[in-house]
Amino acid sequence: MIQTIDLKKGMVFERGGKLLRVLQINHHKPGKGNTLMQMDIQDVRTGSIVHTTMRPSEKVEQVNVDKRQAQYLYDQGDASVFMDMENYDQYEVSASQLGDDKKYLVENMKVTVNFVDGEIVGIELPTIVELEVADTQPMIKGATIDGGGKPATMTTGLVVNVPAFIKNGDKLIINTTDGSYKSRA
Repeated sequence: MIQTIDLKKGMVFERGGKLLRVLQINHHKPGKGNTLMQMDIQDVRTGSIVHTTMRPSEKVEQVNVDKRQAQYLYDQGDASVFMDMENYDQYEVSASQLGDDKKYLVENMKVTVNFVDGEIVGIELPTIVELEVADTQPMIKGATIDGGGKPATMTTGLVVNVPAFIKNGDKLIINTTDGSYKSRA
């Protein structure tokens, strides 16, 4: 058993007979009353996402997750195919299981595939990835580095707010935990 205050993004727990994965978690302290845990959780089997609120002292059953190193190969229909780095087995992970993580995947990227009792429950991305800018507005004359930035669409479909000097074709370092721009590669 683990208290909900100890849950982190990506952790898997069991509640009401369902395997649930934490997508996003926020400690909320209202003006009056106790702290609450606001979470977006995903049912691993159905892919449905629910926003829920729990008390920090509530206990949930943490599940043992088997982690295996794998390499992203390609997309096949609605699934992404990964290859185990030790025994070369291939795993298909559905788009609903990947969620927003799919927008960070580039061919040959090494990730960690998570299993619970032989069932795939999701992947863990590296903390930073290198992505190429597919489309962004041209630099505006007189714009400074400290400006508000502009949106840039990566080749994977991810949209990131970047500084004004970034142009199409630039390779950028992106933080996968919050989707923010770090630097040029």
